[in-house]
Amino acid sequence: MERIGFIGLGIMGVPMVANLIKAGHLPTVWNRSQPGIDACIQLGASSADSPRAVAEASDILITIVTDSPDVESVLVQRDDAAIHGLVSGSVVIDMSTISPAVTRDVARQLADRGVAMLDAPVSGGDTGAKAGTLSIMVGGDADVLERSLPVLEAMGTTITHCGPTGAGQTVKLCNQVAIAGALLGVCEALSLADKSGVDQERMLAAISAGAAGSWQLTNLGPKIAVGDYAPGFMVKLMQKDLRLALEAGGDVLQPLPNTSLVQQLYYQLQTSDLGDEGTQALARVVSGLGQSVSE
Repeated sequence: MERIGFIGLGIMGVPMVANLIKAGHLPTVWNRSQPGIDACIQLGASSADSPRAVAEASDILITIVTDSPDVESVLVQRDDAAIHGLVSGSVVIDMSTISPAVTRDVARQLADRGVAMLDAPVSGGDTGAKAGTLSIMVGGDADVLERSLPVLEAMGTTITHCGPTGAGQTVKLCNQVAIAGALLGVCEALSLADKSGVDQERMLAAISAGAAGSWQLTNLGPKIAVGDYAPGFMVKLMQKDLRLALEAGGDVLQPLPNTSLVQQLYYQLQTSDLGDEGTQALARVVSGLGQSVSE
């Protein structure tokens, strides 16, 4: 069995490590803060004191951190970055959501050391991470993916090879673009029902089984109706993803007007210190659009 390393032990990383352990792996882990490390040790993982040390103990190294600079830091930029501990023939699987361009640059640096890289961002949130049912979008060499499948299958149920390096990240950004547009529609529908005197939960029941049905409507619509904005996925993280999507659109001269609008609406939440709320908090902004500035 391949030796597994894991870097990034947040709301997604810890349950993903738990599922790797359930599948029989014993990962070596590292995180910038201690609570995630402690949680994984309690599950049966081992810890190392740096990304390099994790890499030295790994045949396959998994990372899931916040943004492009974080991936660059832990993999190639720090004095104790993973690249200094990886050996030729090992594999890096980055499951973060980052820039496709940065992914390709990091992959080139790793390839110079004989290390293969897959970009394998995920969808499904903390619920999917806990259940081991994540959707995983993979970019990179098909043979490397084949080798890595037993590891990925411990964490997800839908694993799609999207194309060469960077394609996984591009598909994940497409996913976020589609989510943002759908969620804006859900928020508008709920606000229209409410201000028209129609019970929001009855409206959801009426339209969910028809053409309007979507994951956003079924899972986030009821939360919005009762004012539940607890995060499954936070506003500030969606904002990061939408920024990356707009940058990727700029790289290929593809306008993304709906994505740009949703990003601007999310800015209103961030300026109100609500960046840690769930993405469904977009409804707060939408419901306020019809109010007079004097209210």
